[in-house]
Amino acid sequence: MDPKLIKSFHYSLLSTLLAFLLFASLFPSSTSQLSTDFYSLSCPSVELLVKSTVRSAVGSDPTLSGKLLRLLFHDCIVEGCDGSVLVQGNGTERSDPANKSLGGFEVVESAKRLLEVLCPGTVSCADILVMVARDAVEMAGGPSVLVPLGRRDGRVSSSSNVRPNMVDTSFSLGEMAQLFSSKGLSMDDLVILSGAHTIGSAHCSAFSERFQQGPKGDLVPVDSSLEKDYAMELVRQCPAGASTTVTVNNDPVTDALFDNQYYRNLLAGKGLFRSDSVLAGDSRTKAKVEAFSESQDGFFASWAESFVRLANISVKTGSEGEIRVSCMSVNDPGE
Repeated sequence: MDPKLIKSFHYSLLSTLLAFLLFASLFPSSTSQLSTDFYSLSCPSVELLVKSTVRSAVGSDPTLSGKLLRLLFHDCIVEGCDGSVLVQGNGTERSDPANKSLGGFEVVESAKRLLEVLCPGTVSCADILVMVARDAVEMAGGPSVLVPLGRRDGRVSSSSNVRPNMVDTSFSLGEMAQLFSSKGLSMDDLVILSGAHTIGSAHCSAFSERFQQGPKGDLVPVDSSLEKDYAMELVRQCPAGASTTVTVNNDPVTDALFDNQYYRNLLAGKGLFRSDSVLAGDSRTKAKVEAFSESQDGFFASWAESFVRLANISVKTGSEGEIRVSCMSVNDPGE
Protein backbone atom coordinates (compact mmCIF):
# COMPACT_ATOMS: atom_id res chain seq x y z
CA MET A 1 0.00 0.00 0.00
CA ASP A 2 1.21 3.50 -0.82
CA PRO A 3 3.00 5.00 2.28
CA LYS A 4 1.32 8.34 1.55
CA LEU A 5 -2.11 6.71 1.73
CA ILE A 6 -1.22 4.99 5.01
CA LYS A 7 0.01 8.28 6.46
CA SER A 8 -3.16 10.05 5.29
CA PHE A 9 -5.32 7.33 6.81
CA HIS A 10 -3.50 7.62 10.17
CA TYR A 11 -3.97 11.42 10.20
CA SER A 12 -7.65 11.01 9.39
CA LEU A 13 -8.11 8.43 12.16
CA LEU A 14 -6.25 10.61 14.67
CA SER A 15 -8.36 13.65 13.77
CA THR A 16 -11.57 11.68 14.22
CA LEU A 17 -10.42 10.39 17.60
CA LEU A 18 -9.43 13.86 18.81
CA ALA A 19 -12.77 15.28 17.68
CA PHE A 20 -14.61 12.53 19.57
CA LEU A 21 -12.59 13.15 22.74
CA LEU A 22 -13.21 16.90 22.51
CA PHE A 23 -16.96 16.32 22.08
CA ALA A 24 -17.00 13.91 25.04
CA SER A 25 -15.23 16.44 27.25
CA LEU A 26 -17.61 19.22 26.28
CA PHE A 27 -20.76 17.13 26.51
CA PRO A 28 -20.17 14.36 29.06
CA SER A 29 -23.10 12.10 29.88
CA SER A 30 -24.64 12.66 33.29
CA THR A 31 -24.02 9.10 34.47
CA SER A 32 -20.34 9.31 33.51
CA GLN A 33 -19.93 12.01 36.16
CA LEU A 34 -21.16 9.70 38.92
CA SER A 35 -18.55 7.84 40.90
CA THR A 36 -18.43 5.34 43.76
CA ASP A 37 -15.83 7.55 45.48
CA PHE A 38 -17.51 10.88 44.72
CA TYR A 39 -17.50 11.98 48.39
CA SER A 40 -14.15 10.41 49.35
CA LEU A 41 -12.60 13.82 50.03
CA SER A 42 -15.60 16.08 50.68
CA CYS A 43 -17.54 13.76 53.02
CA PRO A 44 -15.68 10.45 53.45
CA SER A 45 -18.02 9.02 56.11
CA VAL A 46 -21.24 9.68 54.18
CA GLU A 47 -22.17 6.03 53.52
CA LEU A 48 -21.49 4.98 57.12
CA LEU A 49 -23.56 7.87 58.44
CA VAL A 50 -26.48 7.12 56.15
CA LYS A 51 -26.37 3.42 56.90
CA SER A 52 -26.36 4.13 60.64
CA THR A 53 -29.44 6.32 60.23
CA VAL A 54 -31.25 3.62 58.24
CA ARG A 55 -30.27 0.88 60.68
CA SER A 56 -31.69 2.83 63.59
CA ALA A 57 -34.93 3.65 61.74
CA VAL A 58 -35.54 0.15 60.36
CA GLY A 59 -34.67 -1.35 63.74
CA SER A 60 -37.57 0.61 65.24
CA ASP A 61 -39.93 0.07 62.29
CA PRO A 62 -39.09 -2.81 59.89
CA THR A 63 -41.84 -1.71 57.47
CA LEU A 64 -39.61 1.22 56.50
CA SER A 65 -37.51 -1.06 54.26
CA GLY A 66 -40.34 -1.43 51.77
CA LYS A 67 -41.34 2.22 52.09
CA LEU A 68 -37.86 3.55 51.39
CA LEU A 69 -37.43 1.34 48.34
CA ARG A 70 -40.80 2.45 46.97
CA LEU A 71 -39.92 6.08 47.67
CA LEU A 72 -36.83 5.80 45.46
CA PHE A 73 -38.81 4.21 42.61
CA HIS A 74 -41.42 6.95 42.73
CA ASP A 75 -38.66 9.55 42.60
CA CYS A 76 -36.65 8.07 39.73
CA ILE A 77 -39.53 7.08 37.47
CA VAL A 78 -40.96 10.63 37.25
CA GLU A 79 -38.31 13.35 36.87
CA GLY A 80 -35.31 11.08 37.18
CA CYS A 81 -33.40 10.40 40.42
CA ASP A 82 -33.24 14.00 41.61
CA GLY A 83 -35.04 13.96 44.97
CA SER A 84 -38.02 15.85 43.54
CA VAL A 85 -40.50 13.49 45.24
CA LEU A 86 -39.21 14.70 48.63
CA VAL A 87 -40.33 18.31 48.18
CA GLN A 88 -43.38 19.34 50.20
CA GLY A 89 -46.08 21.77 49.14
CA ASN A 90 -49.18 22.16 47.01
CA GLY A 91 -48.72 21.05 43.43
CA THR A 92 -45.54 19.05 44.11
CA GLU A 93 -44.98 15.39 43.17
CA ARG A 94 -45.41 14.50 46.81
CA SER A 95 -48.91 16.02 46.85
CA ASP A 96 -50.19 13.91 43.96
CA PRO A 97 -52.73 11.21 44.95
CA ALA A 98 -50.43 8.53 43.50
CA ASN A 99 -47.83 9.52 46.10
CA LYS A 100 -50.10 10.09 49.09
CA SER A 101 -49.31 6.64 50.53
CA LEU A 102 -45.52 7.05 50.30
CA GLY A 103 -43.54 6.86 53.54
CA GLY A 104 -39.98 7.03 54.84
CA PHE A 105 -39.47 10.75 54.21
CA GLU A 106 -38.36 11.27 57.80
CA VAL A 107 -35.45 8.84 57.37
CA VAL A 108 -34.09 10.80 54.41
CA GLU A 109 -34.53 14.10 56.24
CA SER A 110 -32.88 12.72 59.38
CA ALA A 111 -29.82 11.65 57.39
CA LYS A 112 -29.75 15.03 55.65
CA ARG A 113 -29.79 16.96 58.94
CA LEU A 114 -26.86 14.89 60.21
CA LEU A 115 -24.88 15.40 57.02
CA GLU A 116 -25.55 19.15 56.99
CA VAL A 117 -23.83 19.33 60.38
CA LEU A 118 -20.82 17.22 59.40
CA CYS A 119 -20.56 18.01 55.66
CA PRO A 120 -22.65 21.15 55.04
CA GLY A 121 -23.81 21.85 51.50
CA THR A 122 -22.13 18.74 50.14
CA VAL A 123 -24.39 15.67 49.89
CA SER A 124 -27.53 15.84 47.78
CA CYS A 125 -30.92 14.55 48.87
CA ALA A 126 -31.02 12.56 45.63
CA ASP A 127 -27.91 10.64 46.67
CA ILE A 128 -29.20 10.19 50.21
CA LEU A 129 -32.43 8.67 48.87
CA VAL A 130 -30.49 6.20 46.71
CA MET A 131 -28.33 5.20 49.67
CA VAL A 132 -31.19 4.78 52.15
CA ALA A 133 -33.14 2.62 49.68
CA ARG A 134 -30.04 0.52 48.98
CA ASP A 135 -29.32 0.10 52.70
CA ALA A 136 -32.97 -0.67 53.53
CA VAL A 137 -32.91 -3.60 51.10
CA GLU A 138 -29.68 -4.92 52.60
CA MET A 139 -31.08 -4.70 56.13
CA ALA A 140 -34.13 -6.70 55.03
CA GLY A 141 -31.84 -9.52 53.90
CA GLY A 142 -31.09 -8.34 50.37
CA PRO A 143 -27.76 -7.89 48.61
CA SER A 144 -25.23 -5.18 49.27
CA VAL A 145 -25.01 -2.92 46.22
CA LEU A 146 -22.20 -0.53 45.30
CA VAL A 147 -23.85 2.58 43.86
CA PRO A 148 -22.17 5.50 42.08
CA LEU A 149 -22.86 8.90 43.66
CA GLY A 150 -22.74 12.52 42.62
CA ARG A 151 -26.39 13.30 41.80
CA ARG A 152 -27.69 16.80 42.33
CA ASP A 153 -31.16 17.79 43.49
CA GLY A 154 -33.84 18.95 41.08
CA ARG A 155 -35.36 22.40 41.43
CA VAL A 156 -38.69 21.34 39.90
CA SER A 157 -41.33 19.15 41.55
CA SER A 158 -44.71 19.13 39.83
CA SER A 159 -47.69 16.85 40.42
CA SER A 160 -48.55 17.11 36.72
CA ASN A 161 -45.47 15.01 35.93
CA VAL A 162 -46.50 12.08 38.13
CA ARG A 163 -49.40 10.31 36.40
CA PRO A 164 -47.92 10.24 32.86
CA ASN A 165 -44.79 8.55 34.23
CA MET A 166 -46.14 6.25 36.93
CA VAL A 167 -46.71 2.50 36.64
CA ASP A 168 -50.24 1.52 37.62
CA THR A 169 -50.79 -1.84 39.32
CA SER A 170 -53.46 -2.67 36.73
CA PHE A 171 -51.09 -2.15 33.76
CA SER A 172 -50.62 -4.83 31.13
CA LEU A 173 -47.12 -6.14 30.46
CA GLY A 174 -46.98 -4.11 27.26
CA GLU A 175 -47.87 -0.89 29.07
CA MET A 176 -45.23 -1.49 31.74
CA ALA A 177 -42.59 -2.44 29.18
CA GLN A 178 -43.27 0.72 27.17
CA LEU A 179 -42.91 2.93 30.24
CA PHE A 180 -39.74 1.18 31.38
CA SER A 181 -38.27 1.43 27.90
CA SER A 182 -38.86 5.20 27.92
CA LYS A 183 -36.66 5.33 31.03
CA GLY A 184 -33.88 3.26 29.50
CA LEU A 185 -34.89 0.07 31.31
CA SER A 186 -35.36 -3.32 29.65
CA MET A 187 -37.97 -6.06 29.97
CA ASP A 188 -35.50 -7.94 32.19
CA ASP A 189 -35.18 -4.84 34.40
CA LEU A 190 -38.96 -4.84 34.70
CA VAL A 191 -39.01 -8.41 35.99
CA ILE A 192 -36.06 -7.82 38.31
CA LEU A 193 -37.23 -4.53 39.80
CA SER A 194 -40.74 -5.95 40.30
CA GLY A 195 -38.99 -8.22 42.80
CA ALA A 196 -39.12 -5.18 45.12
CA HIS A 197 -42.61 -6.46 45.94
CA THR A 198 -41.02 -9.15 48.06
CA ILE A 199 -41.25 -6.57 50.87
CA GLY A 200 -43.70 -3.77 51.62
CA SER A 201 -47.47 -3.57 51.66
CA ALA A 202 -50.35 -2.08 49.68
CA HIS A 203 -53.75 -0.57 50.34
CA CYS A 204 -56.81 -2.54 49.28
CA SER A 205 -57.55 -0.06 46.49
CA ALA A 206 -54.32 -1.06 44.73
CA PHE A 207 -55.78 -4.42 43.69
CA SER A 208 -59.54 -3.84 44.01
CA GLU A 209 -60.10 -4.28 40.26
CA ARG A 210 -59.41 -8.00 40.72
CA PHE A 211 -62.70 -8.32 42.66
CA GLN A 212 -66.28 -7.25 42.24
CA GLN A 213 -69.22 -7.01 44.60
CA GLY A 214 -71.51 -10.04 44.55
CA PRO A 215 -75.32 -10.12 44.93
CA LYS A 216 -74.99 -10.44 48.71
CA GLY A 217 -72.69 -7.43 48.97
CA ASP A 218 -69.52 -9.43 49.51
CA LEU A 219 -66.50 -9.34 47.21
CA VAL A 220 -65.83 -12.16 44.77
CA PRO A 221 -62.67 -12.64 42.67
CA VAL A 222 -62.97 -12.00 38.94
CA ASP A 223 -59.30 -12.47 38.05
CA SER A 224 -58.68 -16.12 37.17
CA SER A 225 -54.91 -15.71 37.60
CA LEU A 226 -55.41 -15.51 41.39
CA GLU A 227 -55.11 -18.77 43.30
CA LYS A 228 -58.51 -19.40 44.91
CA ASP A 229 -57.46 -19.68 48.56
CA TYR A 230 -55.21 -16.64 48.22
CA ALA A 231 -58.05 -14.68 46.62
CA MET A 232 -60.35 -15.51 49.50
CA GLU A 233 -57.66 -14.50 51.99
CA LEU A 234 -57.44 -11.13 50.28
CA VAL A 235 -61.23 -10.78 50.56
CA ARG A 236 -60.98 -11.55 54.27
CA GLN A 237 -58.32 -8.88 54.77
CA CYS A 238 -60.01 -6.37 52.44
CA PRO A 239 -63.76 -6.94 52.67
CA ALA A 240 -66.29 -4.69 50.96
CA GLY A 241 -66.28 -1.33 52.72
CA ALA A 242 -62.87 -1.87 54.32
CA SER A 243 -61.17 1.18 55.79
CA THR A 244 -58.88 3.07 53.42
CA THR A 245 -56.11 2.60 55.98
CA VAL A 246 -56.11 -1.20 55.71
CA THR A 247 -52.98 -2.66 54.09
CA VAL A 248 -51.97 -6.12 52.88
CA ASN A 249 -48.44 -7.51 52.67
CA ASN A 250 -47.09 -7.72 49.13
CA ASP A 251 -45.56 -11.10 49.96
CA PRO A 252 -47.92 -13.38 51.93
CA VAL A 253 -45.13 -15.79 52.89
CA THR A 254 -41.96 -13.88 53.92
CA ASP A 255 -43.21 -10.31 54.09
CA ALA A 256 -40.29 -8.89 56.08
CA LEU A 257 -37.50 -10.55 54.07
CA PHE A 258 -36.00 -9.36 50.82
CA ASP A 259 -35.70 -12.71 49.07
CA ASN A 260 -36.84 -14.56 45.94
CA GLN A 261 -40.13 -15.73 47.47
CA TYR A 262 -41.94 -13.14 45.33
CA TYR A 263 -41.22 -15.16 42.20
CA ARG A 264 -42.41 -18.38 43.79
CA ASN A 265 -45.59 -16.57 44.76
CA LEU A 266 -46.17 -15.51 41.16
CA LEU A 267 -45.90 -19.08 39.90
CA ALA A 268 -48.34 -20.17 42.61
CA GLY A 269 -50.94 -17.57 41.59
CA LYS A 270 -50.21 -15.38 44.60
CA GLY A 271 -49.15 -12.12 42.99
CA LEU A 272 -50.92 -9.29 44.81
CA PHE A 273 -51.21 -6.94 41.83
CA ARG A 274 -52.36 -7.66 38.32
CA SER A 275 -49.07 -6.15 37.18
CA ASP A 276 -47.33 -8.89 39.20
CA SER A 277 -49.39 -11.78 37.88
CA VAL A 278 -48.85 -10.91 34.22
CA LEU A 279 -45.12 -11.56 34.63
CA ALA A 280 -45.77 -15.25 35.25
CA GLY A 281 -48.38 -15.56 32.52
CA ASP A 282 -46.50 -14.09 29.57
CA SER A 283 -43.91 -15.99 27.56
CA ARG A 284 -41.72 -12.89 27.36
CA THR A 285 -41.14 -12.85 31.12
CA LYS A 286 -42.11 -16.26 32.50
CA ALA A 287 -38.69 -17.86 31.98
CA LYS A 288 -37.02 -15.11 34.02
CA VAL A 289 -39.63 -15.50 36.80
CA GLU A 290 -38.98 -19.24 36.89
CA ALA A 291 -35.20 -18.75 36.97
CA PHE A 292 -35.38 -16.34 39.91
CA SER A 293 -37.82 -18.60 41.77
CA GLU A 294 -35.13 -21.27 41.72
CA SER A 295 -32.08 -19.11 42.42
CA GLN A 296 -31.94 -16.38 45.02
CA ASP A 297 -28.29 -15.79 44.17
CA GLY A 298 -29.27 -15.22 40.56
CA PHE A 299 -31.96 -12.76 41.58
CA PHE A 300 -29.62 -10.88 43.92
CA ALA A 301 -26.90 -10.58 41.27
CA SER A 302 -29.42 -9.25 38.74
CA TRP A 303 -31.00 -6.96 41.34
CA ALA A 304 -27.65 -5.24 42.00
CA GLU A 305 -27.29 -4.38 38.30
CA SER A 306 -30.89 -3.27 37.75
CA PHE A 307 -30.93 -1.21 40.94
CA VAL A 308 -27.95 0.81 39.70
CA ARG A 309 -29.69 1.34 36.35
CA LEU A 310 -32.82 2.52 38.15
CA ALA A 311 -30.78 4.88 40.33
CA ASN A 312 -29.10 6.36 37.23
CA ILE A 313 -32.28 7.44 35.42
CA SER A 314 -31.98 11.05 34.16
CA VAL A 315 -29.64 12.13 36.94
CA LYS A 316 -28.52 15.73 37.30
CA THR A 317 -24.80 16.32 37.75
CA GLY A 318 -22.17 19.03 37.48
CA SER A 319 -23.80 22.47 37.37
CA GLU A 320 -27.33 21.09 36.98
CA GLY A 321 -29.76 21.34 39.88
CA GLU A 322 -28.54 22.17 43.38
CA ILE A 323 -27.58 20.72 46.75
CA ARG A 324 -30.61 21.39 48.95
CA VAL A 325 -30.25 22.57 52.53
CA SER A 326 -33.40 20.64 53.40
CA CYS A 327 -34.81 17.79 51.34
CA MET A 328 -38.34 19.06 51.91
CA SER A 329 -37.88 22.29 49.96
CA VAL A 330 -35.82 23.71 47.12
CA ASN A 331 -33.30 26.34 48.09
CA ASP A 332 -34.17 30.01 48.08
CA PRO A 333 -32.76 31.74 44.98
CA GLY A 334 -30.34 33.70 47.14
CA GLU A 335 -28.77 30.62 48.68
